[in-house]
Amino acid sequence: MNPGPAMNPGPDPGPDPDPGPAPDPGSAPDPGSAPGPTRTGRLHLPAGSTAHGPYALRIDPGQAGWEHSALRVLTLGPGENQPFESGDSEWVVLPLAGACSVRVDGQVIELQGRDDVFAGVTDFAYVPRGAHAQIASGAGGRFALAGAKCERRLPARYGPAPEVPVETRGSGNRARQVRNFAAAGAFDCDRLIAVEVVTPGGNWSSYPPHKHDEHRPGAESVLEEIYYYEIAGPHGLAYQRISPSRPGGAELLAEVGDGDAVLVPDGWHGPSIAQPGHDLYYLNVMAGPGAEREWKISFHPDHTEGYA
Repeated sequence: MNPGPAMNPGPDPGPDPDPGPAPDPGSAPDPGSAPGPTRTGRLHLPAGSTAHGPYALRIDPGQAGWEHSALRVLTLGPGENQPFESGDSEWVVLPLAGACSVRVDGQVIELQGRDDVFAGVTDFAYVPRGAHAQIASGAGGRFALAGAKCERRLPARYGPAPEVPVETRGSGNRARQVRNFAAAGAFDCDRLIAVEVVTPGGNWSSYPPHKHDEHRPGAESVLEEIYYYEIAGPHGLAYQRISPSRPGGAELLAEVGDGDAVLVPDGWHGPSIAQPGHDLYYLNVMAGPGAEREWKISFHPDHTEGYA
């Protein structure tokens, strides 16, 4: 994905960050709001299908049909900047490709960034709710804004790359690298949980299938989840599976490509399958209503071995 032409995209269009509930399906679309991915019941959102203004991808709670989780991908050309109102949500600005600065709460947070998502971990910036921010890039790039509706206002701050916990999860052809930059217990947020996963070509990840759609204290937490994908090399693809955990629940088997996203409102999700020869990256953004910010999951009863 190449940055656009060197021009300022102007003010952030539409209500920010949540344009509100989806209109009645029979009504005319609101040209001032972001496209509504679940107005037609879609879980797989192909690249470009939720583009809105300066954002190559924009998923806000009102469009997703849920309450908390949000994700945007901002593309800036050389010398461009984008104002950003955080509204009632907290956000992490995560460079996908390139470097940027984030001006918020009277400080400027300089992010060194990275060449691309396969180059390793990156530094990031936390933007609290109720803040006016500006994201600027001298050389241009792409930047993810992972967000969650929240109650507490925490301080704006810098997340250094060397402090990001990195783990190898699974083994053999189920091995993948997990970068826990905003995992619960790794970086303080009010509700937001976000991690990056890199799966070698030919491997399975998000496996065994698991879910987080019931409140069972100490065992499972309720979390809305977004997957955003990038794939190494031309003509790469991957597959994503969601199977129902309840009658009428979410179900999906989709071929996903570079820049696609998948919504997981409920259900057993996994595996994510990387094409041989094409490493798979995905960014997971999660948030939910629980009093505790925690990632508690249940494995599918046919796959109780866990992350073996």
